[in-house]
Amino acid sequence: MTRLFENIRSKIKNGARISDAEALELFRSDDLLAVGELAALANRRKNGEKVCFNVNRHINYTNICVNRCTFCAFSKGAEDEGCYTMALNDILEKAAEASAAGATEIHMVGGLHPDLPFDFYLEMLAAVKADNPALHIKAFTAVEIDYFASLTGQSVGEVIAELIEAGLGSMPGGGAEILGERVRQQICPEKISGARWLEVIETVHRAGLRTNATMLFGHLEEYEDRVDHLSKLRALQGRTGGFQAFIPLAFQPDNTRVPGAKGVGGVDALKTLAISRIYLDNFKHVKAYWVMLGLKIAQVALAFGVNDLDGTVVEEKIGHEAGADSPQSMAKEQIVSLIRKAGKTPVERDTLYNELRVY
Repeated sequence: MTRLFENIRSKIKNGARISDAEALELFRSDDLLAVGELAALANRRKNGEKVCFNVNRHINYTNICVNRCTFCAFSKGAEDEGCYTMALNDILEKAAEASAAGATEIHMVGGLHPDLPFDFYLEMLAAVKADNPALHIKAFTAVEIDYFASLTGQSVGEVIAELIEAGLGSMPGGGAEILGERVRQQICPEKISGARWLEVIETVHRAGLRTNATMLFGHLEEYEDRVDHLSKLRALQGRTGGFQAFIPLAFQPDNTRVPGAKGVGGVDALKTLAISRIYLDNFKHVKAYWVMLGLKIAQVALAFGVNDLDGTVVEEKIGHEAGADSPQSMAKEQIVSLIRKAGKTPVERDTLYNELRVY
């Protein structure tokens, strides 16, 4: 293993790329601190000591979904207890609250509702943007975009053009889960394929929109599946350059239906974040999503190659429905303190990673 670490350190210093085989060896290594040190080196070369966050709010406009993925505790059927679809006035009220609280971003995703027309989403974007012109709207997963295309009979490109005109500013990276079909068929067989997810995202990037990318880990996948997932993302980024940040999402097992799911411990979370930083050399940012990791692991991750802590979030539902025990929101002052106590420099950013304030 010592030779492996030496080889990878040399590659990082020389701007060279590690192989899939090397990434797999890192996952199999028990030397967490050595892996973390390599990731910290890779991150320092890209981002110095700065750690980003933004002031944002989540709005999950409906939990009614035609898909019932086994890993998801959020989705409901139209007749299920606890199902909901927010009225436009309620969405606008939450957006106004976010603006008043200093948010620069609204993060909006929801289920694949069987009865809502595409016009609902266009009207939602246009109304939020009209009321809050300074807010950046980051909305919809690739799965939702594909669903809109099937609803309307339009191409993905045509759908994206209409959404941009209505006010869409960028997209999150949800719906990727694990891109390899062996695992995908076990945890979300109704969802679009991994190949289709990549195809939709490539179309989105070609239309000029930036997105994030995610990976849901800690359920039924093996290390090989994680490396395969990262490989597909690195290849797409090489073609488009449209990904802003990579976000490994720690699987939350409560209220889900994945038999034999492993769950995620602190060591696995830190190792996965670190290896993602080392492997994804053409991604500038790796994010520790504190909602699913918890505050302490997210803070420690800042020494394992992570340079982004997401944001204030406010009223996140998807991870919490699955058992995340993190707070529902975090004050800006708390995030700044968390970053400072990790020995890093807090930087408030906007959605497109323009620096708004260096603390």
